[in-house]
Amino acid sequence: MLIGEMARRSGVSARMLRHYESLGLVRPSGRTGSGYREYSGEDIRRIFHIESLRSLGLSLREIGRALDEPGFTPSALVGDLIRQTSERIAAETELLTRLRRIDAADPAGWEDVLHVVVLLQALGSKSADARQRAALSSAGEVPVPVEALVDAALSETDPNVAGALRWALARAGEGGSALLAEGLRSPVAAVRARAVQSLAEMPDAEAAEGLRVALANPDVVVRGYAALALGTRGTADAVPTLIDMIVEGRNDTDAADALSVLASGPAAADQIATGLVDRLAHDTAEAPARGRLTQALAGIPGTRASRALEELSHDADRAVAVTAAYLLQLRDAR
Repeated sequence: MLIGEMARRSGVSARMLRHYESLGLVRPSGRTGSGYREYSGEDIRRIFHIESLRSLGLSLREIGRALDEPGFTPSALVGDLIRQTSERIAAETELLTRLRRIDAADPAGWEDVLHVVVLLQALGSKSADARQRAALSSAGEVPVPVEALVDAALSETDPNVAGALRWALARAGEGGSALLAEGLRSPVAAVRARAVQSLAEMPDAEAAEGLRVALANPDVVVRGYAALALGTRGTADAVPTLIDMIVEGRNDTDAADALSVLASGPAAADQIATGLVDRLAHDTAEAPARGRLTQALAGIPGTRASRALEELSHDADRAVAVTAAYLLQLRDAR
């Protein structure tokens, strides 16, 4: 068949067929008496092989080697193609993410677009100072999209920059709390910790709900941060976790302070005092824990806490008894 028929059957243009011939990829089986190229059925099969390999991303040079070198093995080349394709997908995904974030900023003109691009680049800078400046300036007339701030907050390791990002998130409007709550399910412990710390500074009801859910998180660090944040907000659900923290010695001073905030009313004070006393009764084998529980009673008002301290002033553990007696003197002096 002539080149026109070959092009129709293979779906490859005559121009491309000539290009393949110039590279030695395809060689027409013969020529007509008039000198026209003549292709055979085997030539058509080779064209289909070439097009199939092109669809995998092979270069024409690599295709020539694959078809003509008897000892050529595909494993190494396919591995390179996988790596190159993965890198290309990652780059395209990053570009798509950036474009979506620019679109989310609803820029009014190209100046706004450039402003957002500069801030996004600064948030990804290797310089902590640059990242911090970007976070602090993100609440301008054209703010950084909340998704970018969340991603930055969940990956930030510098404490000063992390604080600036949490500040920016608290002022970024809706959507941040839900994205941060997703971070609590991360397989990376550091990301979970950053997520709950950021949620703790979010002022909306959605953040408070996320913190309540975090009280059941299997990560003790996440539970602790959530309990401290909820305790200072006056949420009684945090009491059991706060008492656990005192027993275990994890941020026990902060946990005791949060309990004292929660014990503002008589009923709440008696409930918290009862919880501390119950743990004292069940944690007698751990002297340090009993000492911390005794000290926590100091910040709980009401007669229930006072009676507990009176009983503890005669405790068999001298350290506990001395601490309780001292705390009673302080309460009497007030």
